[in-house]
Amino acid sequence: MRGPSGSPDLFGTPILGVSEVSGLICDLLDDMRLHQIWVRGEVTNYKDHASGHRYFSLSEQNGRSSALINCVMWRTYASGLEFTPKNGMDVLAWGTVEVYEPHGRYQLIVREMLPAGRGERHLMVERWKRELDAEGLFSPERRRPLPAFPHRVGVVTSPTGAALKDILSVISRRYPAAEVVLSPTAVQGEGAHTEITEAIQRVDGLVDVIIVGRGGGSFEDLFPFNHPDVVRAVARCRTPVISAVGHEVDTALCDFAADLRAPTPSAAAERAVPDRRGGAPGPRRIRREDGGAPLPPHRCRRA
Repeated sequence: MRGPSGSPDLFGTPILGVSEVSGLICDLLDDMRLHQIWVRGEVTNYKDHASGHRYFSLSEQNGRSSALINCVMWRTYASGLEFTPKNGMDVLAWGTVEVYEPHGRYQLIVREMLPAGRGERHLMVERWKRELDAEGLFSPERRRPLPAFPHRVGVVTSPTGAALKDILSVISRRYPAAEVVLSPTAVQGEGAHTEITEAIQRVDGLVDVIIVGRGGGSFEDLFPFNHPDVVRAVARCRTPVISAVGHEVDTALCDFAADLRAPTPSAAAERAVPDRRGGAPGPRRIRREDGGAPLPPHRCRRA
């Protein structure tokens, strides 16, 4: 009797070729539970190869026991890294386990990697997105048209940020007859999502269209605009909402719940009002109704 490789059996056990054993291992590891998974671990044996590929291991220590998995991140994906991995760093890596047959070992082919703290927030946003989408808050059918000639434009942003100045400049130039109602709020930091939510609720119903936004920043800076409380506040507004969070490359979950997403606060102002620069510029007033400090001499008030 001969085994699959053509060699005779030894004591009733078939003799396999190395390639056959490797093939069996590949088949066993071709399991969907090992495809497109997130793995958390400590970076060890990190090497940034001249080719652009990154070779490293992820390790985990639990008391006396430990575990390690070899990883590789090809140049195509490594070029998109937003940080420099270092030995000892706690990270989240996303990829698929594959077998590298020439060396007879399995490894995680990494396509994305994030510092663990930041990575957990990314995963949180992904979970929130699925949950809010399941609630129907991102349905295109919910979106309403913007008013053609708004009398009052609500703005939910920081009273001291560049975003407000940009919005006022655009509206003053394009449609000076409009009154701007500022509903001031913190736009980053601990508890900012609560302030943003309250600011949206405060101005809803007092204006014809609302701009919710801020200037550019890091993922952490923009994080409050991903919070479910903010997204639900936008979705529940009686007033049409334009979301303008960050710059063109930035995306926040409140963008998906808004009636319109603008790439910048200036672009949001352009979409909120028509261009009537040919008409006579009327007086402008800035209004805020939260009892805060006086605002610039534009036709704007606080909500």
